[in-house]
Amino acid sequence: MTSSTRAGRPRVSSRETLAEAACELFLERGYEATTVADITRRAGVSRSSFFNYFSSKSAVLWSGLDERIAALELALRSAGGADDVASAVADLARGLAPDALALAIVNDVAMGLSDELARDAALRAARIAAAVAAALHRSGAARLEADILGAAWGGAVLGAVRSWARGGAGRTDLAEEMARAIAFVRGRGPGHPLA
Repeated sequence: MTSSTRAGRPRVSSRETLAEAACELFLERGYEATTVADITRRAGVSRSSFFNYFSSKSAVLWSGLDERIAALELALRSAGGADDVASAVADLARGLAPDALALAIVNDVAMGLSDELARDAALRAARIAAAVAAALHRSGAARLEADILGAAWGGAVLGAVRSWARGGAGRTDLAEEMARAIAFVRGRGPGHPLA
């Protein structure tokens, strides 16, 4: 379904319309004061349409990255070690366009969702950490080493996303930020204690 209820704007998907409406409302009213009903009313779609795209209000912000994390988890099921992990993490970043998450990171205080973003980022970092740790353990790494490296990779991905957003997601490339994060985790980045 492609439609937009706003005059003068190009037709976009309901998903994009919902994300745009949510961000506008979060900036105007704050995250907590904005309901799903407010978002659907602003977007001109039904409540059921909202839940066809998003499981919750916060999922509006994370949906683009969540899709990439799901693809990363799938890729890591057949990963053969550290090089495969680095490659899969680099793939996560390729072509990700600025979206609601980047806007929210930059405007977290104005939108009143700093705590929500921190909680949600921790959940995504934990998902990445678990997938990486499992891949590394399958490839022969000791459980402790795999767990520590998994946590480092989870932090690296979310750190790169935050850096990309704060650097101007439309002006900077997430793939470049991710490459810097990958180099750092692998002990090859500038300023790394092992470099």
